[in-house]
Amino acid sequence: MNILPILDSTPQPASESAPRAKREADKLAKRLRHQVGRAIADFGMIEEGDKVMVCLSGGKDSYTLLDVLLQLQKKAPVRFSITAVNLDQKQPGFPEHVLPEYLKSIGVDFHIIEQDTYSVVTRVIPEGKTMCSLCSRLRRGALYTYAEDHGFTKIALGHHRDDLVNTFFLNLFFHAKLSGMPPKLLSDDGKHVVIRPLAYVREADIEAYAEVKAFPIIPCNLCGSQDNLQRKQVKKMLAQWEKDTPGRVETMARALGDIRPSQLSDPKLFDFHALGKRGAAALPDAHAWLSSSTTGDVDAC
Repeated sequence: MNILPILDSTPQPASESAPRAKREADKLAKRLRHQVGRAIADFGMIEEGDKVMVCLSGGKDSYTLLDVLLQLQKKAPVRFSITAVNLDQKQPGFPEHVLPEYLKSIGVDFHIIEQDTYSVVTRVIPEGKTMCSLCSRLRRGALYTYAEDHGFTKIALGHHRDDLVNTFFLNLFFHAKLSGMPPKLLSDDGKHVVIRPLAYVREADIEAYAEVKAFPIIPCNLCGSQDNLQRKQVKKMLAQWEKDTPGRVETMARALGDIRPSQLSDPKLFDFHALGKRGAAALPDAHAWLSSSTTGDVDAC
C-alpha cells in the first residue's frame, strides 16, 4: 500500500514527492500519538508505575501500538515500563527469528513465550471449521498466565477503532446483544486489566503507518486465512457502507461512546417501572403479567 493516496490524493511533481511524503508521514505519526494519548487519558489506561505488557503478534496493529507507546513513554506525565511479549504458537513455517531481531534492533525489553497451541487447535477443530474461538482462548490463557507470573499491571492489545465497530455489529447480528470491545477491560477473574490504546485510531492510518515504518509483518496463516469467518462478513459489510457513505464508520465509533439507556429496551439498565409511575403502589411483577397473558378464554378475540 502506498501511503500517499491515503493521506492526500493531490498529484505532485516527482521532485516534490519525497519531502511531501515525509511531511505527510510526520503528520500521520503526530495524529496517532494524539489519538493514543487521548484514549489513554479518556479511559485511565496507564498510571504511575505501571508495568505494561504489549502483546506483539507480528501484525501491523501490534507493531504500531508498540511503536507509538514507546514514543509517548518518553514524554508521558507518568512513569511506566514497557515489555513486548510474543506468543510463538509453533505454526509450521513461522519465521521465529523476525520478532527477536526487530525488538533487539529497537532496544526494547521483550520475551517470547513458546507454546504449541497450533497442534491443539488443529487437532480439536475439524477441518474447515472456524479456529478463532479456541485459538484466542489458548492465546489469552498463555498471555494472562505470563502477565500474572511477572507482575504486569496492564496488558495492551492492538485492537483499533474499526475492530471496536466490527465487534459491535458481530455481537448484534450473530449473538443478539448490544456489546462490543471496550477500550479498557477487567478480566473475568479480576486479575488483569486489558487496555486498547488504539481505540481511536483508524485501520487505514495503521496500514499507512506500518508501510512508512517498514515493520517486518508476519502474516497469520492459521485462523486469519479462513474465508468463512463471521468477522470477515461484518468487515466486508462495513467497508461497503464506508465506500457508499464516507465517514459512516467514524460516526458509528462515536456512537459507541454515547449510550442512551432510556432509549433502548433493557430494564436492567434503565428503571422503566419507575418512569411516569403514579402513586406508591407497586406494579405487578413480570410473573403476574405472564400468568395473565396465558389464562382466560382463548377464543375471546
